[in-house]
Amino acid sequence: MILDEIDLTIYPGDALGIIGPSGTGKSTILRLIAGLMPPDSGEIYIKGQLRQGLIEDNQDPIGIGMVFQQAALFDSLTVDENVGFSLYQHSKLPHKQIRQLVEESLERVGLGGSADLYPAQLSGGMRKRVSFARAIIDHPDDPSHTSEILLYDEPTAGLDPIASTVIEDLIRDLHVGQKHYSCGTYVMVTHQESTIRRTTDRVIFLYRGKVQWEGHVHELDETDNPLIRQFRTGSIDGPIQAAG
Repeated sequence: MILDEIDLTIYPGDALGIIGPSGTGKSTILRLIAGLMPPDSGEIYIKGQLRQGLIEDNQDPIGIGMVFQQAALFDSLTVDENVGFSLYQHSKLPHKQIRQLVEESLERVGLGGSADLYPAQLSGGMRKRVSFARAIIDHPDDPSHTSEILLYDEPTAGLDPIASTVIEDLIRDLHVGQKHYSCGTYVMVTHQESTIRRTTDRVIFLYRGKVQWEGHVHELDETDNPLIRQFRTGSIDGPIQAAG
């Protein structure tokens, strides 16, 4: 069993971090929220509305965007085609308007002028930002698909400290941005200490399929919870069983 009777509420304006050892179901929670996989049991409510099936089966009352751990870009497509993929494939908007929306989205993540590049021409941090731009692009013909909630799966994994700081600052900037350029709520799965500290306000600790601890990020240093203390220090001695 990956998740065992998890009861989790995400509030408007949340900057929620989900932490814990590898293999405890953190990414699975994101996929369930995003509607990419169904729960074996239990229910998921979006703004009080019960979700039926997967994301393609019914329209959620709000847009939910996901940023995958490895950026998940199409190598054979340009940045423009990656960011605007959903609009190019499924909307009736003219290509010129979609291109403008792509440019605006890229500007928001600090990659203006990169639309005609290919993923292979980008650094790891730039590819991450392209995936952000894809997640937050506006859908003027269907505002319900414009992301109000963003789900980040290890957004700084594999990046050097400077590139990680750029991504962390961007996440916060998008969270508190101006007008419709903000994604006011997000959920972050991460193992990286700086990302936990700099991008989250509320934190839950997941272990053996259950939420073992919940609190404000500054309480990570104050709690006597042995799971948190072991995880924070990286000790192999404690209640968390070391993998492999």
